[in-house]
Amino acid sequence: MALGVQETVARLLVASLLAGIIGLERESSHRAAGLRTHILVGVGSTLMMIISAYGFAEFPLTGRDPARLAAQVVSGIGFLGAGTILREGITIRGLTTAASLWVVAGIGLSVGIGLYLPALVTTALVTVALLFLKPVERFVNPVRGEENYTLKIAGRTIDLVQLEGCLAALGVAVKRADLKYLSEEDASLLFLTLAIPDRLGTVAVTQRLGCLNGVLEVRMED
Repeated sequence: MALGVQETVARLLVASLLAGIIGLERESSHRAAGLRTHILVGVGSTLMMIISAYGFAEFPLTGRDPARLAAQVVSGIGFLGAGTILREGITIRGLTTAASLWVVAGIGLSVGIGLYLPALVTTALVTVALLFLKPVERFVNPVRGEENYTLKIAGRTIDLVQLEGCLAALGVAVKRADLKYLSEEDASLLFLTLAIPDRLGTVAVTQRLGCLNGVLEVRMED
C-alpha cells in the first residue's frame, strides 16, 4: 500500500517541527549539533522509515521487512552522535547532544510509520528534560563556581583516572586540565579548572589533591 502525497508531506513536516523543537534548545546552548542538524536527522529518519514501510510495496517477492531499515538508522545515528562528543582534558562533553540526536532519530522513525502520539509525547518529555532538569541538577548538587589550581607533580605524567575519581568522590568536576613539563626539574605543572560544589571548602579540595600519588605541591590560583 502506497502512502499518499499529502500524508507523506505531513509526516515530513511534523518530523521537521518536532526535531526542530529539540534542536532549538541545543542551539540556544551553543552546541555543535544544533537546530539544523536535529532537523536533518529527524526528517532523514522519517524519510527512511517511509521508504522502508511503503517504498517496496510494488515488490512483494522481496521479503521486505520495514524494521530492517529502521534498525540501520538507529545504529547508524551512533556515528553522528559520537562526533558531538568532545574530550577536553579529562572532561567529556557532548553526551547530552549525542543522546538528543539519537532520540530525534527515534522520533523521526515514529512519525515516518504514522505513530504521531508517541513522537509528540517523546518530544515533550525530551524538551522538559533539556529545559527544566538542569536547574534541578544544580539544586541537588549546587556549584559554587570554577576555581583554578596548580599542581606540581614528579615526572612527566599523573594518573588522570585516579585524579578524576578522587575529585568525583567530593562532587568536584574537572572542567579543564593542562600539563606542562619542566625539564630542568624533571617535574610537571598541572593546571586544573574545577567546578566546586557550594558545600565544599577550598581546604578540603587542596588536601584531597595533595594526597594524590606524585603530587609535590598544590596551590590555588586567584
